[in-house]
Amino acid sequence: MPWLPRAALLWDVVLGFLGTAAFLIDLGADLWAAGQYVLSGRYLWAALVLALLGLASVALQLFSWVWLRADPAGLHAPQPPGRCLALLHLLQLGYLYRCVQGLRQGLLVWQQEAPSEFDLAYADFLTLDISMLRLFETFLETTPQLTLVLAIVLQSGWAEPYQWVGICTSFVGISWALLDYHRALRTCLPARSRLGLGSSVFYFLWNLLLLWPRVLAVALFSALFPHYVALHFLGLWLVLLSWVWLQGTDFMPDSCSEWLYRATVATILYFSWFNVAEGRTRGRATIHLLFLLSDSVLMVVTWLTHVTWLPSGIPLQVLLLASGICFLLGLALRLVYYRWLHPSCRWEPDRVDGAQGVRSLEGRLLPHNRRLTHLAQNFFPRVRDEAALPQKGEVNGVL
Repeated sequence: MPWLPRAALLWDVVLGFLGTAAFLIDLGADLWAAGQYVLSGRYLWAALVLALLGLASVALQLFSWVWLRADPAGLHAPQPPGRCLALLHLLQLGYLYRCVQGLRQGLLVWQQEAPSEFDLAYADFLTLDISMLRLFETFLETTPQLTLVLAIVLQSGWAEPYQWVGICTSFVGISWALLDYHRALRTCLPARSRLGLGSSVFYFLWNLLLLWPRVLAVALFSALFPHYVALHFLGLWLVLLSWVWLQGTDFMPDSCSEWLYRATVATILYFSWFNVAEGRTRGRATIHLLFLLSDSVLMVVTWLTHVTWLPSGIPLQVLLLASGICFLLGLALRLVYYRWLHPSCRWEPDRVDGAQGVRSLEGRLLPHNRRLTHLAQNFFPRVRDEAALPQKGEVNGVL
């Protein structure tokens, strides 16, 4: 194998290892914080940390199990028997099993002098599923944990060392998930060279800069009204869930698991933008942005009328000013990205419906991850000269 592709494969393995390590470090930081809360007698805070961990972990295992059951028979051979896989997911180890499986396949491909097309495609298949699960974990657990620890710091007036560790690991986890998800979408592109490093940097920056003001606004509201934040989240989550349902998503293999996906997407939309449906997304993205902006402004105004309730040692005015600057800068970068850096694609007809109809030189059917390809088709629009022409094999529809 030439040196450049071999180095790229090694880099993929290193990124996969670092992503798994970041997940384990973030998990350890959360467990450390929960233990410290128990030792200091703050049982409610410890219960909230563990509840967020547990709910996110259960959702992650359900996604992983449903996907494994829906994948073509024999695709993941050799693998443990079905009962062993079920036990792994019951013990909340399904995601880590996938990470180990992805690293093992990546090392196998890297060590081969001439890896087969099937091995390369299968490595991509596993990596894409892991990236999707990592994104779900980020918005189901890491982002809420960051919001919780910021609310605790704002309420108490100081931050303990383990809280600083939790804040740092959460930011690293969120940043990594955003970059990894964009990299996964790039893998699904018919022409990968059309999406360069600058596009990924802009995508990462505008997401992070728009996410931070939202997290701070929710944390402020949580610190002021800890008994009402659950009602606030539930009310907005139901509205967002209805919105996702009205868009007619078809991401999961059956209707029951589709509601799990919709509930997860509604949680993501509570913090950030996530495109789930075909069609022009500019209107939907604008509505979502204005909706979150209005809600965040209302929460900040509520803080301004109850500012005396919080400790005086925290420079909240400086934080709010910095958040406003972050929001404006993130909005500008988002406009730049979608105006000049967001590519249009010529999607192949046999890739639209996710069929495993492409054969390698060895005559084997190549695995194709239609879950991420479906999201990539929503994210990257079809070129204009093809948009009005129906393609043979089109099932889900594309932008």
